[in-house]
Amino acid sequence: MGSISDPPLLSDFTQLLRSCPTVSSSSYSPSSPALNADVVTPRECELPVIDLSGLRSECEAERRSCAAAICRASTEWGFFQVVNHGISSELLGEMRREQGKLFETPFETKARSALLNNSYRWGNPAATSPAQFSWSEAFHVPLTKISDPSCYGPFISLGGVMMEFAAAMSRLARTLAGVLAENLRHRDCSAFDETCHESTCFLRLNRYPVCPLSPEMFGLVPHTDSDFLTILYQDQVGGLQLLKDSRWVAVKPNRDALIVNIGDLLQAWSNDVYKSVEHKVITNDQVERYSVAYFLCPSYDSLIGSCTEPSVYRKFTFGEYRKQVREDVKRNGHK
Repeated sequence: MGSISDPPLLSDFTQLLRSCPTVSSSSYSPSSPALNADVVTPRECELPVIDLSGLRSECEAERRSCAAAICRASTEWGFFQVVNHGISSELLGEMRREQGKLFETPFETKARSALLNNSYRWGNPAATSPAQFSWSEAFHVPLTKISDPSCYGPFISLGGVMMEFAAAMSRLARTLAGVLAENLRHRDCSAFDETCHESTCFLRLNRYPVCPLSPEMFGLVPHTDSDFLTILYQDQVGGLQLLKDSRWVAVKPNRDALIVNIGDLLQAWSNDVYKSVEHKVITNDQVERYSVAYFLCPSYDSLIGSCTEPSVYRKFTFGEYRKQVREDVKRNGHK
């Protein structure tokens, strides 16, 4: 199973099974309820699709209509798709090709080299049960390191593509954040520019290898994002699912769209107007899946408070929140 580029996910998962007192590895089968209990195939949905050319229209009514659609989707879904987003298909294609070359590197090289600021990770070291295991590998790269040519090793061409990709994603994220802020009558839409600078934002390059245990195995365990806003570029394989009205729904891939979702910080800042929605990735037993996510994050000392009063949440810094998340993951295997 797999190739020399694949991390030893099956070996680690088997070891986790053996260490779990409630699951016997000898009696394990792919339909075991110890994994994803929601193995019933969810209905496929198409997220709201928003044409961002409306924001650039000379017609004020069209600009307002587009902004209203963004805010409505953020309130009702917490997820939406954007087309005509300003990032060329050529750049997206280059990103996918360079990402593929990177992940094709032998596992030992990825694990032991200092590629991309030593940001390589795989599986879930904090998992305490099979249901907390993620069948995936990733490079989680701070934007400050993307401009450092020394972190790419032999992958020189990846550096130029990542810098252009990150800059385009950053512009898009700030545009969307500004629309969402203005909708709440928060006129200082530059607040995100002041707190979310290059040193605090990230790109995450994801690969979900073929999994013989699919579809019960999580490629990425259910979670919400601990940021303001996430923008996802994914391939056409599918596997992303989200909670809608307390039921899991599968997101239908759209080759022309990027996916946007609200993070925990924007839900808190908006006083629960915008929703940070739980989502997950399901593996595939036939084909691998790729995606790249951009995370709009503030500095660790940034104070997160509500834009309106009375506030649903007490004020907290991003650093405090991240510390709590780390403690929860260490204790429970998830936040």
